[in-house]
Amino acid sequence: MKEIEKNLDGKGLRIGIVQSRFNPEICEGLLAACRAQLVQQGVAEDDITLATVPGALEISLVLLHMADSEKYDALIALGAVVRGDTYHFEVVSNESARGVGDVQLACGVPIANAILTTDTDEQALVRISVKGSEAALVAIEMANLLRDLA
Repeated sequence: MKEIEKNLDGKGLRIGIVQSRFNPEICEGLLAACRAQLVQQGVAEDDITLATVPGALEISLVLLHMADSEKYDALIALGAVVRGDTYHFEVVSNESARGVGDVQLACGVPIANAILTTDTDEQALVRISVKGSEAALVAIEMANLLRDLA
């Protein structure tokens, strides 16, 4: 049996990041952790492109444009949806996740989804370092896996 090994070598990979500006403290923390992990894995700073959008619902449109450009080996979605007192939380959480998944399947470009959905700001702040870093690792692993499958 041929087994494709996990590959977390980021050298030569081009990564696009789309970050929401809503909940800025959380999103900036996600970005810092993500960027640090990308660089640690060998992705060159010049091979990382960041685009920011107003909120989580706008992320998938920019991901779509980035994926269609064929300039990126993988993409990363960063954002935070914190529960409020209305149904809006469920709408934004569900639709942003659906949008990210739809883009990934339509374009064939791997997308690491690190749009946090939490009940409180405190929960999100606890998760930013881990989730930002995990998103970078997922993007690298999936880009390399798809290359190996080609």
